[in-house]
Amino acid sequence: MNLSVCIKQVPDVSAPISIKEGTLSQDTDRMVLDAYSASAVEEALVLTEKHGGEVQVVLVGPEKAKETIRKALAMGAASGVHILIEDISGLDSSAFAEILAAWHKKASFDAILTGKQSQDTDAGLTGSMLAWNLELPFAANAVGLQFENDSFIVKRQGDSGQEMVELKSPCLITCSNDMNDPRIPSLKGIMQSKRKTVETVTPADLGIEASALNSDSKTERKGFKEVPGREPGKKFEGEADEMVSNLMNLLENEAKVL
Repeated sequence: MNLSVCIKQVPDVSAPISIKEGTLSQDTDRMVLDAYSASAVEEALVLTEKHGGEVQVVLVGPEKAKETIRKALAMGAASGVHILIEDISGLDSSAFAEILAAWHKKASFDAILTGKQSQDTDAGLTGSMLAWNLELPFAANAVGLQFENDSFIVKRQGDSGQEMVELKSPCLITCSNDMNDPRIPSLKGIMQSKRKTVETVTPADLGIEASALNSDSKTERKGFKEVPGREPGKKFEGEADEMVSNLMNLLENEAKVL
């Protein structure tokens, strides 16, 4: 079984964040493996440990993103692919999906796993767009995954409950971070990751012109705004009967819920 896991490097969500004149300011030196990607890597490792095979991780990002690939290799992935693009700030889900599709059209895999979304944008679109580009059957928001009789059995979380989906190989599955608890790399795994292969390719190697990358984006980020503050609550004082009367009057005449 050969599994390809698309991972992403994102800013550490615990790092200080501020918005100044519509621009997001964050400590970009604190970059980490996206939590949803980590769950996808963990699930792929569990499957190959049970059924045999290898896990390869694929990442689109700048040179410094290679350290995130090494994190996935330290977890247990066999190899990595680094699609080197120094400036990914103008790329949206559609552009990422097109780049990843260009790589996977030349690759061999039984399934592609991705996070259901990423911590930096929470768009949740790249996985489905990648499946569309590759014409693969896919299931989203997986919380459980098994491999039986040459099929992937996906337990996915829907709006009103869970459902089981059977996918024939090759296929694509997007993984929830509720799927598992990603393992922490051991010292042995960290040392072994330094000897594992990371192939570096450029958009040109995939037949994509660098000048066309931003034009592939279908959306444009206009800016950032602070979340509006909530109005303070009302505090009632006085006798119980009086407070109940004031509350009922508020619910009926102002909130209009009665």
